[in-house]
Amino acid sequence: QVQLVESGGGLVQAGGSLRLSCAASGRTFSQYTMGWFRQNPGKEREFVAAISWSGGSTYYADSMKGRFTISKDNAKNTVYLQMNSLKPEDTAVYYCAARVAWQLVGSSSEYDFWGQGTQVTVSS
Repeated sequence: QVQLVESGGGLVQAGGSLRLSCAASGRTFSQYTMGWFRQNPGKEREFVAAISWSGGSTYYADSMKGRFTISKDNAKNTVYLQMNSLKPEDTAVYYCAARVAWQLVGSSSEYDFWGQGTQVTVSS
């Protein structure tokens, strides 16, 4: 079992940057594959990025490549999402998720644990 708490969301102008953090509790954090998703009201949860348990492998949604970077610090039990060149369409609630299996996947149904989300709003 792992508990996830996101932070770092807020209001930013288009072209700006934000770094989201996801702090995890639990002794086995280093063994989880971690992911970031986002969601707007009335829409399905959208995959953003995933990172392997070691941090050595990453996987991004095509639309996020080059702008977003996922990273993981097992010593701090924290996963990050650095978001650059933000656009108004990046506005959403961003969720952190953990997956026991090792494969990097983009389907939300494949993740076992979820945080409560943090709001990101990008103004034009």
